[in-house]
Amino acid sequence: MCMALLRLLKSCWLPSSGRHAGSDGAGRQDGLLWYKDTGQHVNGEFSMAVVQANNLLEDQCQVESGALSFLDAGPCGTFIGVYDGHGGPETACYINDHLFNNLKRFASEQNTMSAEVLRKAYQATEDGFFSVVTAEWPVKPQIAAVGSCCLVGVIAGGTLYVANVGDSRAVLGRLVKVTGEVLAVQISAEHNVGIEPVRKELQSMHPEDEQIVVLRHNVWRVKGLIQVCRSIGDVYLKKPEFNREPLYAKFRLRGTFKKPILSSEPAITVQPLQPHDQFLIFASDGLWEHLSNQEAVDIVQNGPRNGSARRLVKTAMQEAAKKREMRYSDLKKIDRGVRRHFHDDITVIVIFLDSNLISRASLNRGPAASVRGGGVNLSASTVASYSTSI
Repeated sequence: MCMALLRLLKSCWLPSSGRHAGSDGAGRQDGLLWYKDTGQHVNGEFSMAVVQANNLLEDQCQVESGALSFLDAGPCGTFIGVYDGHGGPETACYINDHLFNNLKRFASEQNTMSAEVLRKAYQATEDGFFSVVTAEWPVKPQIAAVGSCCLVGVIAGGTLYVANVGDSRAVLGRLVKVTGEVLAVQISAEHNVGIEPVRKELQSMHPEDEQIVVLRHNVWRVKGLIQVCRSIGDVYLKKPEFNREPLYAKFRLRGTFKKPILSSEPAITVQPLQPHDQFLIFASDGLWEHLSNQEAVDIVQNGPRNGSARRLVKTAMQEAAKKREMRYSDLKKIDRGVRRHFHDDITVIVIFLDSNLISRASLNRGPAASVRGGGVNLSASTVASYSTSI
């Protein structure tokens, strides 16, 4: 079982077969920043960037373009995933390895894309990670306290599907023809108890527990532990049999619980894409901590498509530096781990929408693309060392 965990961890950082670090196909590395300035997907172009702040990168992401099922005549389009891990990288890596294939499996069964396909894919991914935790618990019990936000977008048949658990965010840039402005429209629903309606919803679901959300150091947290109330993983707050020794004391609740505290049920929106929809920004909360929706849309709209995700990451880092009254150039010199005191891991994917391609998407099955973003490559010995310390 230890070897299974080691393989899972290795998959987070080692380049996929057939792609080479530094090449245009795999993206490029600049210190703690990974980026792919431009690529082609079925419905247009895309740009990706990831900057690491944690000692081990906890953000993972992917763009998959082409077939969305295992059937020759099945749906095709573009899949976008942003997975913001917490407590460690294992859950985000697992999602990166399994969610898209789960989606393809259920899309094959229904021979279509739908909200139900997304919902089933999330549940299958959650169940799969539960199995990993169950297998690893006797030797690596802290994996029960690892989880991930999970933001997914699917463009198929001229329709946009967005599913989310956690506090990553999808924002649409929409052209207003009368004024020529491109306005930001938030597509995803977030699940952070710092948002009052989210907090009240969780309280209403657990009326017997006055401590279901706790304010500590001016931050609302579920049971005083975590800010998000929906996630993949975080088994210690979903199954009481994992909230006990030898899990670290800081994660163990004083009493048991009869029903899951956190949920993996995604909030799903489905809407037709319009000719005036220009682009989509999918990003972890590391970006939105420093930029508003409209600021992000303006940066994309006012610059060239090439490198748009990297510009968003750079602007967020510049804002982080300003908040600490330091220069951006000095912030870039700070190594991972220590960097987390200044900003979070940041993942950004910008998806440009070509209305001509979208309108004939059912006939257009290319170009195929499969890109996973992010990761300062770690040696096997480094990964092994980490896996024994969980």
